[in-house]
Amino acid sequence: MSSCWGNKVKISIFGESHGKGIGVVVDNLPAGEKIDMEQVLMHMGRRAPGKDKTATPRLEKDLPQILSGMLNDTTTGTPMCAVIENTNTRSGDYGNLLTAPRPGHGDYPGFIRYNGFNDIRGGGHFSGRLTAPIVFAGSVCRQILEKKGIKIASHIQSVGKVCDSMFNPLKIDEGLIDSLNKQSFPVIDPSSEPKMREYIENARMSQDSTGGVIECVATGVPAGIGSPMFGGVENLISSIMFGIPAVKGIEFGAGFAITEMLGSQANDQYAYDENGRVVTLSNNNGGITGGITNGMPILFRIAVKPTPSISKPQQTVDLTKHENTELVIHGRHDPCIVPRATVVAESALAIALINLL
Repeated sequence: MSSCWGNKVKISIFGESHGKGIGVVVDNLPAGEKIDMEQVLMHMGRRAPGKDKTATPRLEKDLPQILSGMLNDTTTGTPMCAVIENTNTRSGDYGNLLTAPRPGHGDYPGFIRYNGFNDIRGGGHFSGRLTAPIVFAGSVCRQILEKKGIKIASHIQSVGKVCDSMFNPLKIDEGLIDSLNKQSFPVIDPSSEPKMREYIENARMSQDSTGGVIECVATGVPAGIGSPMFGGVENLISSIMFGIPAVKGIEFGAGFAITEMLGSQANDQYAYDENGRVVTLSNNNGGITGGITNGMPILFRIAVKPTPSISKPQQTVDLTKHENTELVIHGRHDPCIVPRATVVAESALAIALINLL
């Protein structure tokens, strides 16, 4: 099982959803970086469960215990290890999943891949609970990036068919970035939030779930970072984004809509701005051309599927009796992962970018 990622700054995620704890080792961080732990805890809190009806009622404080790599809130340059204790588990809710895998979840592939020895409790190592260590690592990385003038933000672009406004692809206001980074339900247009919440609540009351799209941006990334072909910026960002459970797609800039444009429309034409800086007049390529940053905002969207664990009866198989059966899932699950996943996407982007610099 590979839960390690990165070439320069490497992360290694460990633990299971209902084990004693989860955590991360972050290797090769620069020494001497002052880290504001209040900022780290703020971002951890944005991901933490149990805040409202859009999330699982499982209550976890998600307070990281830093075992190494930091002294007096300053990185030492040695591997940083942080552990997050699991305190609110109800493993008995998952007993029927040992032989009856959940549709849409990693239960059956995991059963086959690990010969039935995978930890099924709460989804084990396949659980979205494992994104908490990603947020910790990313929250440290993004503070280092901010000192270099790079800022990251995201918002809920859509829940089901309910949409928010989209980022201005050419220039993202710093005030908007700061505002979004403090929200647990980040949207650009405040009027979209109640509509999204209503959509999620309707799914929850129907014993169902819903997915959505997260739009993510990084500003201040200089031109000339990345490589063509297999070492491209899109490659690296996509790789870590697909490490987030439930992410099923990604598109940069105009994404698939660029296929409907003519070349004269799709091309991001160059110009000098009032400060003598080379900019593009559009950003259909999402700040990346030829696998290399062009100095414009890096802009992309990820597709997040509906939570697989729903209360509605579903058809599955009994792996012991080798027959079809009906499954009713118990336990506590998010009717929509998207709001809590925004900060996870931001954190993953921070880890990707620090590997590029």
